[in-house]
Parts: sequence; structure tokens; C-alpha cells
Amino acid sequence: MPRARYKLLVDRFASEIRSGTLPPGTQLPTHRQLAAKEGIALVTASRVYAELESIGLVSGETGRGTFVRETALPLSHGIDQPPTTEGMIDLNFNSPSIPGQTEMLRKALRQLSISGDLEALLHYQPHAGRQHERAIVAKHLEKRGLNVAAEQIFLVSGAQHGLAATVMSLLNPGDVVAVDALTYSGFKVLAEVHRLELVAIPLSDSGPNLEALEQLCSSRRVKAVYSMPTLHNPMGWVMDLPQREQLVAIARQHKLLIIEDAAYAFLAENPPAPLISLAPELTVYVSGLSKSVATGFRIGFIAAPERWVAQIERTIRATTWNTPSLMTAIACGWIEDGTVARLESEKRQDATVRQSLARKVLDGLDYITHPASYFIWLRLPEEARADQIVMALMKANISVSTAEPFAVADHVPHAIRLALGSVDLDTLKDALKKVREVIDFYVY
Repeated sequence: MPRARYKLLVDRFASEIRSGTLPPGTQLPTHRQLAAKEGIALVTASRVYAELESIGLVSGETGRGTFVRETALPLSHGIDQPPTTEGMIDLNFNSPSIPGQTEMLRKALRQLSISGDLEALLHYQPHAGRQHERAIVAKHLEKRGLNVAAEQIFLVSGAQHGLAATVMSLLNPGDVVAVDALTYSGFKVLAEVHRLELVAIPLSDSGPNLEALEQLCSSRRVKAVYSMPTLHNPMGWVMDLPQREQLVAIARQHKLLIIEDAAYAFLAENPPAPLISLAPELTVYVSGLSKSVATGFRIGFIAAPERWVAQIERTIRATTWNTPSLMTAIACGWIEDGTVARLESEKRQDATVRQSLARKVLDGLDYITHPASYFIWLRLPEEARADQIVMALMKANISVSTAEPFAVADHVPHAIRLALGSVDLDTLKDALKKVREVIDFYVY
């Protein structure tokens, strides 16, 4: 049987792209133009481009068309691993650190070594954490507007584990979850592993389009909504109180589970009330110390309604049994003695300085951010292409992320994300100047 016509077209395009006959950045005919030229149906032309996109050879860009990708650039650049190349400057992953943190850890370990409770740390811990440690975390979360009993707190191995435990406990494969059209890449990976269907909520510059979410819930059986209301990654929003109240009203009307990700919430001073305080019966709140203390410090928190306690405890047992007792003990000590609060304050100041520096270097470019966040969403001029810019920066030993790891909708925005928190200020300034230089080169 002869091969399907669309397969022959896919093979021909793939051969021309891989041979360089169609170089990176080449704009391909529109779907209608391809259909007319090849004498095929419009749906077949769309299928050709969809398959080429699925194998990483082209990218469709909203309002611009379909372009040949820079194939030397790893697919989904930005979510796999931090850069390991010698001398690579990391503007891809955030690992914010304050001078003196290593000595703080050394001191904490010494103090722990003479603790009278040391032997207890050698044994299994309760799945949700020891009661007094859960009480310490509950008190810590009060400062963020949560009024949750210690019995509703779970200690987990970082916020990512908290999200995974929530999904495994409360959602099933095939469930539909509404997420912002640009969202945290780690949740996308989690949804793929657990076979959830993500549906995109369209965006504005200040938050999700909640009227579109309402329409979505009326047309689909949406089970949950995943939200980052306080300092969104990658957009940097802090949703105002009316937006939060509208989101909660939609969730109540359609009986949605709300998964509130607050990993970066500590960077926003005096934000509106968290979603869990507005809808405590519907919301699971997830946070941790990876960003406020250190990325290797894998201690996270879940706060959830009492009716889900047994399910979440069971998932923790099935995944990690309990958090590492030594690390948890240090974390709770640092919460109690004010170290965590001090680090959060210092990192807010540090992020503010870095944003100020970035504003000066990137002045005139189109970007979205928050004045105290560790990242910038940089929308590119029409003349510049994201994959070409990322590849050029990689050759200059600077690692940044395309929009692809964050995009949920079919078309990937024409943008890059810059992480500001992993290098010293002088290196950051030089790297941002190089970013500006590369963008200007492709524009002018």
C-alpha cells in the first residue's frame, strides 16, 4: 500500500530541514497555501505541520506562521537540567543564595549534633511529619495569611513533591485541569506523567482571563484548577483580591479543586489573602523552602482540608514515607529562630536589586515582570526568533529558556524567560548586556 500523501510531505520537509535546504528561521507556507500548492485538503496540510512540530522540526507561532526550528537547540530547552558546560552562565534556572548561607548550615549541623533529640532522627518519622514540627510550620504559614491547624499540614520533600502528592492523592488519569496558558514547567511534566489533560486559560498582562475559565468550565468537565496567584512563574503576576474572589467563585460553582502553588510567594510583600484562606474547603496550598532558603534544601509544605488528610498521608507513605528527618529538624529550627524570615527578607531585597539592574540593561524591550521576582518574561520583536536567540546565547556560554517549557496552548509565544537568581551581580549585568546585544543584532 502506498504511503499516505501527508507522510510523503512530512518526509520531504524533514529531509529538506535536516539537510539545510530549509535553514532555521525559514517561514513555511501557510496551511492554506500548502494545501493549494500540493492539492491536498486543509486538514491534511494542518496534519503535516502538526507532525513536523511534534518531532521538533518546526514551530507554530501565534499570528506569525510556521517556522523551521533551530534543530541544534535541545527540544523543550529549559526544563531538563541546569547547564553543566564549563563556564556556562545560568539565566535558565533560579538558585538564589545569600552570602554566609554555607556557614549557617555548618553551624546548624554542629548544633544538631549535640541535640538531645538526635537519636529520634535515626528512626522512621510519621508520614505527615512529627506533630511539633507540623505546628511550627503552621505558625510559619500564619504569616502568609493561612489559618490552618497543624493536623492539616504535611511535610514533604520540596514543593515539587508537594504538587506530586496532591495530584496523586486527589486526581485521576484523564482528569481535566485548567492552567494558565503559560505555567510552571514542573507542573506540565507532572501532568504528563500522571496523564492529566491540561487545558489553557488565556492570559492578559495582569493575570488569567477568568471569564474564559468560566466558559471553559461550562463546556468541559474540569476537575481542578492549578494557580500561582502570588508571584506567578514565569509571568510575575500577583493577582489582586477581586481576581482571587472571582476565581474562588468559579471554583465553588463548578466544584473545582484549587491547587495553589506558592513557591515564590515569599518575594511579594503584603499580597492579598491566599486562595486557601478564601476557599479553605476547596484548596490545597503547596509551598517550600527551596527558593527562600536553598534549592538543595528539599523541604516543602502542603496545607489541605481535613477531609483529604488520609489520602495525602497515604501518598506520602507510597512515595517518600517521610521527609529526611535531619533536614526537617534544621528547617524547623531555622523557622523558629527567625533564620527563614531573615533569608526571605534578604532575598526580596536581592531580587529587587537584580530587577533594577535588568530594567536598566533591557530598557526599551517588551517584558513582563514583578519588581521583586527572580525572573523576567521577555517578549521578542517580530524580527527576532526565540530559538535563534537562545542558540546564539548558548554559543556565548549563556543559558536561557525559550517559552516552550511553559506553554500549554498549541502555539508557543515568541518570548524567552530570563532567570536572574543564580549568578553574582557583575556576571548578571554582563550576561544581560549580551542578551540585549544578541536581540539587537537580530532586529537591526
